[in-house]
Amino acid sequence: MKTSYAFVGLFFGFLVIASFLGKLAPWILAWYVIMSLITFVAYGLDKSASKKDQWRTPEKSLQLLGVIGGWPGGLLAQQTFRHKTSKKSFQWVFWVCVAANCLCVAWFALSR
Repeated sequence: MKTSYAFVGLFFGFLVIASFLGKLAPWILAWYVIMSLITFVAYGLDKSASKKDQWRTPEKSLQLLGVIGGWPGGLLAQQTFRHKTSKKSFQWVFWVCVAANCLCVAWFALSR
């Protein structure tokens, strides 16, 4: 769990520094914050629905939120709610999306 918080902290630290140095537009940092909050809430609602046997958020929707910038919130939500942490197929796709997302942001910031 502590590793997840550290990883998210490092990522946001990178975004802050890159924004401060003019390598990334400030709206990109804001986008990640907003998408992370939305994704965190989506995971929480899905976990609550799973306990109540109600309509669930499709996994593809959770993955889409992650790939468009909400993965930090998704990672923290997985640890906070203990949700989707043991489903190997979900975790595999999630981490591929995280890696692709981080590589794209790093490439964009470092190529300027």
